[in-house]
Amino acid sequence: MGTRTGDGMGYRIERIGTEDWEHLRRVRLAQLLDTPMAFAETHATALAFGEDEWRSRTARVNEPGCIGLVAVDEAGEWVGTMISFASGPGSAVLVGVWVDPGHRGRERGVADRLLDGIVAWARTAAGARRLVLTVHEDNPRATAFYERRGFAFTGASEPYVLDPDSRLAEMVLPLD
Repeated sequence: MGTRTGDGMGYRIERIGTEDWEHLRRVRLAQLLDTPMAFAETHATALAFGEDEWRSRTARVNEPGCIGLVAVDEAGEWVGTMISFASGPGSAVLVGVWVDPGHRGRERGVADRLLDGIVAWARTAAGARRLVLTVHEDNPRATAFYERRGFAFTGASEPYVLDPDSRLAEMVLPLD
């Protein structure tokens, strides 16, 4: 798997490697079943993708200006992901946020440790002064996590691509 960026509490945080396409596929399909409104594609669409698409996705998160992190449990299973990419001068965007339901909770720290890794990368490698994300209006669990970690709503929103009657709200975390 990818490069190790920390350990403890039963989980390792690693970079998604270019050859991790099968792991990424398995996790993405689980994400889309668990929290469909959090992602901009359907399970059926993702299920139909072939190996080339999944290899392309792992290659993309290894390009300059991008990072994909994964939480790996003691059994070697991928149980969480976060992806970020530089999005212009001073900004990075956070996407692909998910933790398996059996590994959620502040006491486990999976989401916190993934976000810590993303924030460190955004500040140093991406030179970002802010981390931006969008969260679905019907995802209070994610909203509560982001607010606890210092993100604030900007007031901007956009229609959710898979259901234009619902909205994605923008949140920002200052990094300086």
